[in-house]
Amino acid sequence: MLVFLLDQISKWIIKETMQLHESISVLGDFFRLTYVENPGMAFGIQISDNVFFTVFAIIASLVILLYLFKLQMEETWARIAMSIILGGAIGNLTDRIFRGQVVDFLDFEFFDINIPAFNLLSMHFSGYSLERWPIFNVADIAVSVGMVMLLIYILFLEGKNAQLAAVESTESSEMIH
Repeated sequence: MLVFLLDQISKWIIKETMQLHESISVLGDFFRLTYVENPGMAFGIQISDNVFFTVFAIIASLVILLYLFKLQMEETWARIAMSIILGGAIGNLTDRIFRGQVVDFLDFEFFDINIPAFNLLSMHFSGYSLERWPIFNVADIAVSVGMVMLLIYILFLEGKNAQLAAVESTESSEMIH
């Protein structure tokens, strides 16, 4: 809920105080507030069918919510990660449903990406160039951070929780006998 509120309040402030495509320098060219409206996905990725994506986002949010209810209370890391993802997903979904597009405003110049065209296994890749990071919002940050947390949980913590539960179960079973 906190992620959703932070996202929606920040977007409301931007819409109320800035003009579309206005940019305000915060830390020189490195960080600017730039108000854009994104009809696509996170980080400006364009999609062909907004209705399909909206329906997909609703279904994905419901699946995350159901999974949150199924997670055991001791799986705190996974619950926090899923909650952060859900808050961000609902924040952008709210924009998409009520505005038809998502308000983005965090504009950073992290580093340029230049991948030249190349051939690999008889397939041609045309290359890719990014001179400025795509503009994003609080919900995008939440989904990204939540996904990294979930990945860490899956790779490093999930098995340890199962092992710990098995050890605790064995210890309590031995104490009863």
